[in-house]
Amino acid sequence: MQRRKFLKTLGAGATGAVAAPFVTSATAQPTITWDMVTSWPKNFPALGTGANDFAARIERMSGGRMRIRVHGAGELVPAMEVFDAVSQGTAEMGHSASYYWRGKTPASQFFTAVPFGMTTTETNAWLYYGDGQALWDELYAEHNLKPFPVGNTGTQMAGWFKKEIDSLEDMQGLKLRLPGLAGQAMNGIGVTTVNMPGGEIFTAMQTGVLDAADWVGPYNDLAFGLHQVARYYYTSAWNEPSAVLEGTVNLDAWKALPDDLKAVVSEAARASNLAMISEFALRNAEALQTLVSEHGVELRTFPDDVMAALFESSQQVLQAQVDSDPQSRKVYDSYRAFQQKVRPFTDVGEFAYLKAREQVRAEVSPGD
Repeated sequence: MQRRKFLKTLGAGATGAVAAPFVTSATAQPTITWDMVTSWPKNFPALGTGANDFAARIERMSGGRMRIRVHGAGELVPAMEVFDAVSQGTAEMGHSASYYWRGKTPASQFFTAVPFGMTTTETNAWLYYGDGQALWDELYAEHNLKPFPVGNTGTQMAGWFKKEIDSLEDMQGLKLRLPGLAGQAMNGIGVTTVNMPGGEIFTAMQTGVLDAADWVGPYNDLAFGLHQVARYYYTSAWNEPSAVLEGTVNLDAWKALPDDLKAVVSEAARASNLAMISEFALRNAEALQTLVSEHGVELRTFPDDVMAALFESSQQVLQAQVDSDPQSRKVYDSYRAFQQKVRPFTDVGEFAYLKAREQVRAEVSPGD
């Protein structure tokens, strides 16, 4: 019994010696409170809630040592001023899409979406295992920013059109909301494109400012009610085969963090990236069913001459971009080389499987 008492006392002492300094150290550290500004309406499905998820993960993983206050578009800064707000330190963090900032740093567009470019899986591979993240860090450091991939919408739809598109001629003169490199490619085939925050699209379509609009996909498009202002929903995926959402941190604030909290932010970003991709896979499927079955939306694909013209125009836009901007050339050279490296397996792997699945389904369960 004396031996057991001795061991029990020793165990308690050992536990106290290890645990007490840890608790004291953690409670002695002040809570770091940051503001995150976003380009999305507060709590908007997947995009806004994705920013919330990122902030919540940071707080949980840091044991409460970091607290992130999330602001919807317009609450602290307008939707299209996230880049400058974080760069200048008005807010420590941001959540947006990098192709909005082409007027500030043109090469940023490659970190959201490239028309006829890589899939979501391929893009993440480039960012995590290729040169993508390092190039992004280098580009944004010039603007006092540290970027992360924090979400991805997956393959986006081609958009909502008030009239049916039967030929390339039908595209001429249309006013379309479409940002980034894809928007420039649309300009090249006779369409006038504009960029505007998502919250303004419905009114612009309703009042005739726009004839057509790209937003994201069924889940987010249903949330904005775009089916109420346009009848035809084009599924021809070309513009954003993958659409990365970026988290940004003011670089001065980032450098001031201890290494363990830097790791927390980095891992929270990676987890939130996967979470949003997974959510969109489910929610888009559910919303598409709702749009078609309950709202009578008519799904369409662009005719061949439109797709051919878009491909040609996309190549011209990409070439012009890299010819005019050395940073764009550096980023796109890496992007294109990585795409060429991974494409052969994508073709014989996932792409071949999807074709086989469709063929078997059509033969075994026609009409299913």
